[in-house]
Amino acid sequence: MLPQIWPAILTLGWILFAIAAGEGAMALFSLATEDGHSTEFGVSAAATALVAGACVLTTRGRQFDLKFRDATLLTVVAWIVVPAFAALPLIAEPVNLSVVDAYFEMVSGITTTGATVMVGLDKVAPSVLLWRSTSQWIGGIGIIGFAIVILPFLKIGGMQLFRLEFTERSEKALPRMRSIATAIVEIYVTLTAACFVVYWLLGMTPFDALNHALTTICTAGFSTHDASFGYFDSPALEWAAVLFMVLGALPFMALLRMMRSGTFKERVDPQVRTYLVVLVILVAVFGVWLLASQELPTARALTKAAFNVVSIATTTGYSSADYALWGTFASVWFFALSFMGGCTGSTAGGIKIFRFKVMYSVVKQHIQRTIYPHAVAPIRYGNQVIPDEQAASVGVFVFLYLAAFSVVAVLMAAFGMGAETSISIAASAIGNIGPGIGDVIGPAGNFSSLPDTAKIVMCLAMIMGRLEILAVLVLFMPSFYR
Repeated sequence: MLPQIWPAILTLGWILFAIAAGEGAMALFSLATEDGHSTEFGVSAAATALVAGACVLTTRGRQFDLKFRDATLLTVVAWIVVPAFAALPLIAEPVNLSVVDAYFEMVSGITTTGATVMVGLDKVAPSVLLWRSTSQWIGGIGIIGFAIVILPFLKIGGMQLFRLEFTERSEKALPRMRSIATAIVEIYVTLTAACFVVYWLLGMTPFDALNHALTTICTAGFSTHDASFGYFDSPALEWAAVLFMVLGALPFMALLRMMRSGTFKERVDPQVRTYLVVLVILVAVFGVWLLASQELPTARALTKAAFNVVSIATTTGYSSADYALWGTFASVWFFALSFMGGCTGSTAGGIKIFRFKVMYSVVKQHIQRTIYPHAVAPIRYGNQVIPDEQAASVGVFVFLYLAAFSVVAVLMAAFGMGAETSISIAASAIGNIGPGIGDVIGPAGNFSSLPDTAKIVMCLAMIMGRLEILAVLVLFMPSFYR
């Protein structure tokens, strides 16, 4: 049966109503702060609401249910269409971004990538800055729902395992998916509020604290200053950000499970333990490297290592220092970290630590069977045996991820980018990270100098990376419509 277009149009209409409401709220905020942007936000809200109303009215009287394939179609379409309407306030005066730049900025926001084409952020109006941060916060909660509801059914990258696990465990404690969604939203909002309070208490202004809280929990990385977190020059704030970035990169279903009864081993997801151990090791290695190569004081070296390593490893994209100046060793490692990402079911991008664990088990199994051909060596994730189909889907995802990275890198080179910049842009876009390496798009750089064609390709890459690649490719497969 073909996926129905009407459920997608109706749901998209309600999503656009939410975007219109956000733009309307920014218009009121602009009036309150008198920053001179109330008109463009008001007009944008009206235009978005008009289209949203048309979507809802055209489906009036039709009887349908939102099926799985309809939801898949809706998700991909929404991540392409919504940024266009969210970008309307950035096109108008006085922000006056080009259509491509405005769309790029909002795609980067809603996909929680954090790459920006805007310069002079310290002088940008508060309402515009808050709208950028809000777009990332909305995108963060959206991708959590997508990872929990859609990805397991698409059988992308072994996510079937999480569908079975969450269904079995949640039916007793949380009988309905609505209850699960409500609990996750509560955790998301609570973490954001806690992050805001901590940032405020540690020295940020309420406005800076709000913006950075919105973009920390969703591991997104938009800042209110060109210097990003380096503007504050505060070790206390950097360590607070490390804590909340790590929390944002943990699976929200695992956070929900941690609050329930049971043994510690039952409550902590295996990928969480591995992820935290890997982060500690990486921070220690970079701390020693900075002590030896940059001759920084011990406390400062550890702080800078922890903040910037966690920022890239969680795909947040903040920076408190130009790590491109730390030498080739650091640049290569930061590039490698851009592939790791956070945990499955979190707001982070990248390949995800869960898939690395599965691939490690596959390699281990292969070696064991090579040495002992008749040995029984199942692929395990924690205490669970992973069927060959799920392990194969992880391999397929990793292949497609690397293939997409290669294609984007080649296209960037064709657009005149240097080798280092091309591969860094590809890794940053597919992994939804933000800053890359090199002089052009490094932590001290910006994406504004890229040609429009490169920005358009980056937009597609950011959306594909955010939707786990196969969710987009599946729409081009004839079997999806049969």
